[in-house]
Parts: sequence; structure tokens; C-alpha cells
Amino acid sequence: MSDFLKNIIRFVVFILVQVYILHKVPPLHRFIVPYLYFLFIIWLPFNTGRSWLMLIAFFFGLTLDYFLVTPGLHAAACVLIAYIRPFMVNLLIRQEGAEQSYGAPSIQSMGLAPYTIFVLVLTFLHNGYLVFLEWMQFGNFWYFMGKVGATTAVSLLLILITELMFYRKGRYRTNAV
Repeated sequence: MSDFLKNIIRFVVFILVQVYILHKVPPLHRFIVPYLYFLFIIWLPFNTGRSWLMLIAFFFGLTLDYFLVTPGLHAAACVLIAYIRPFMVNLLIRQEGAEQSYGAPSIQSMGLAPYTIFVLVLTFLHNGYLVFLEWMQFGNFWYFMGKVGATTAVSLLLILITELMFYRKGRYRTNAV
């Protein structure tokens, strides 16, 4: 299956899971909201340029905003992590490493510790920015940080379960076209 078709299927599946399953879960005291959809952006191939990455993230977030009737909240958060993602890849992978050898971020391509840091930082940024945009004020700082931390923990648990359920075999990229 081509990478393009695989990413289209992921796009649809992540939107459907977020809208029809995770969004239907009642938030725990309006505190914890499970988010998994942004894993689509994290799993995009390494060779996706920053402009394309941000455009795809914007369209992906806007699609989710359409279904959830939120005015651009998810699109903004998705574009933020799409913008930060290449910086994180450059920080966590040595220059002659997995970015040139593998197609997409995974535990196999990046290693357990760098991939964990990569996902943790992007998840925290996504959830922090999304919660901040929902409130548009800090109010009680500890409540804000608690909500971001709890939502990030639940999102990381969902990402771990997804990684275990859908093992992505790390394919080497070759020089052949």
C-alpha cells in the first residue's frame, strides 16, 4: 500500500475515532478530555516539508473543528505541533540517523527514549495550547496546569495503546527511486 493511501486512511480513521468515540466520552469533571487525533501529524513521514506539514495539519484540524463545531481551536493546535515537529526531529535524531534511513517517526526509527520525548513534548504543547485557547485566560494557574497535565497523561496512555495495537514496521528508505 502506498504511503499516500495509508495516510489518507489514517486521516479518516483518526477523525472518526476522535469524533465518534473519544468525543462521546464524558469529561471527568470537565477536567480530562481524551485526545488522540494529533497522532496523525506525529506519524507523518520525515520527508514531508514544513510547509506541507503545516498545510496538512491545518486541513486536518479544520476537519475536526467542522465535526466538533469548534471555531479553529484544533486547527491552531495542529499547526503549532506541525511547526514544532521538524525542530524536535532535528534535536532528537543525530543528523546522519533515522531521518535519512527511515520513512516516518516510530520507536524503531528514533529509538525508545527519543521517540518518547518527541511524543511527550508534542502532546504537552498540543494540549497546553488547546486548553489555553479554550479558556483564553489562565485564571487559576494550578487548575490550568492540572487540566493540561491530566489531559496529556490520558492522551499519552491512548498513544501508548495505539502504538501497541498498530505496530508500524519501520521500513528502511533506499536510494532507489
